[in-house]
Amino acid sequence: MKPCPFILIIAGSLLVLGAITSHSRDKDKAIQTPTTTPYIGYVVDESGKPVEGATVRIQTEKGSTTTNLDGSFILFSHTDKQPVTISAWKEGYYCSSQENVEAGQVLPRLVLRKYQITDNPEYAWVPPEGTNSCYSCKPTVTQVWLNNDAHGKSAKNPRFLTMYYGTNLSGQTSPLTRYVTTQDYGRMPLPPDTSRPYYGPGFKLDFPESNGNCSTCHIPGAALADAYGVDPNSVTGVDTYGIHCDFCHKIADTSVKENSLPDPGMPGVLSLDIRRPFPDDKDRYQLFFGTFDDDNVPKEDTKLPLLSESRYCASCHYGVFWDTQIYNSYGEWLASSYSNPVTGRTCQQCHMPSPTILNGITITNVAEGKGGVNRDPDSIHAHTFPGAASQELLQNALTLTTSARRMENNNAIRVDVRLYNDRTGHHIPTDSPLRQMILLVRAYNSSGQPLTLIQGDTLPDWTGVGNPEDGYYAGLPGKGYAKILSELWTGISPTGAYWNPTRLESDTRLPALTSDDSTYLFSASPSSPVTVDVQVWFRRAYRSLADLKGWKDPDILMESSRMIVK
Repeated sequence: MKPCPFILIIAGSLLVLGAITSHSRDKDKAIQTPTTTPYIGYVVDESGKPVEGATVRIQTEKGSTTTNLDGSFILFSHTDKQPVTISAWKEGYYCSSQENVEAGQVLPRLVLRKYQITDNPEYAWVPPEGTNSCYSCKPTVTQVWLNNDAHGKSAKNPRFLTMYYGTNLSGQTSPLTRYVTTQDYGRMPLPPDTSRPYYGPGFKLDFPESNGNCSTCHIPGAALADAYGVDPNSVTGVDTYGIHCDFCHKIADTSVKENSLPDPGMPGVLSLDIRRPFPDDKDRYQLFFGTFDDDNVPKEDTKLPLLSESRYCASCHYGVFWDTQIYNSYGEWLASSYSNPVTGRTCQQCHMPSPTILNGITITNVAEGKGGVNRDPDSIHAHTFPGAASQELLQNALTLTTSARRMENNNAIRVDVRLYNDRTGHHIPTDSPLRQMILLVRAYNSSGQPLTLIQGDTLPDWTGVGNPEDGYYAGLPGKGYAKILSELWTGISPTGAYWNPTRLESDTRLPALTSDDSTYLFSASPSSPVTVDVQVWFRRAYRSLADLKGWKDPDILMESSRMIVK
């Protein structure tokens, strides 16, 4: 039997695809017919030169192919839908597409256009909501972002602003920092004057003549023009959202050093390559980086693989001040097995989980009625970015294992606790050194009276000195997990004023895939049943600091266990 060659002439070139032969059950009768009709074409650049290695697919289908050296491709469909849209993409180029393509049809050449390699400082950011906004085109995914993401509130975050200006939530301001000059050490700060009203530390109290670099992460769009000159209260318009949609979708690259970490002297936007387009360029008037390589807005959208990589997050999730590493969730992830490209998980897989759901409805079209197409919902990443305020995320961060039993002398209860960070790709807690995790272990007799701890850890003063019923746990059985920084000159510890020189006093946090065991012995009557309660709490800030600032963020219960010992 001779196979039947499938031959097409495309743009003056003879293309012989070869035969696709199938056989019937009767071995003597060969059926010489293709099992499916392919789509055939070329991908070229603006000058007409072939583009090798471009990804070509039928829009929204999972299967794809890549172009050959001469830019040619052969694409088979796994469905019978007709007609289809054929898309092409390669990194560095906008997406390209051809609609209404029939199987076997000779495609016009798909043309890929490069996007610009420079940044336009005069570009006006697209607002998240309002007229001509992100919401105008993509209302559902934008609404999910508006409802959930703390990035969009980073410029107006009350903890950020009160720490920056040295105020409490009512606007009362602490006195400026006092200094003393010595012959040996020069000018040194003094601890706060407790004889005057004090509302906690503030960057502007220590450096009243400087705006600092806080905005390079909190308000990066404004910081592009003046990284060390942005006063957060002065920003207007789109910049009041902080880290907004258009800014994130203009990041072309994140710079890291040989150790795969950003340059500590280049925080936030200083380590980012931003590509704001030139509206006067009719062929490149807009540029949005995304995760689809088959987008059908060929003069605006393109895929950027970086958007699916953890490195995308690195510049604002790694920070060094005065040679002390302050926050480092990216480096913690990098040092763990979660960074394994085959078996690990990226930041986006945990913090942008798909599908996207709004008001109970799963989103399948990100721009319905605006040129969008229906897609597999698992390909649409949710812009929820759950973090330190997400109860669901925190309650799926680690595993608590407990046991309780009477000792042989029958006069004591032994409680064993294990915390295992088996579900988080970085330390718990991470980033802001104000955050803590508190393990609280309590035992009660049948009358509800607390039993006396006779052996085991007790919680430190930084968990709050006061009434336990109000969340002040110092001295109670348990352990605290935190990164404790102390100021070099004033000795204040723990401190969140890491803009001053600090030293690492201790770090008891749980790295990824590590566990911590602790044991507690309580005095107990032999004849009385005992109730043992074990709780793991997440706290946004040290209680003493929160009281000064007036912050009311509630603690979040991460895990709990109750056991009855008879």
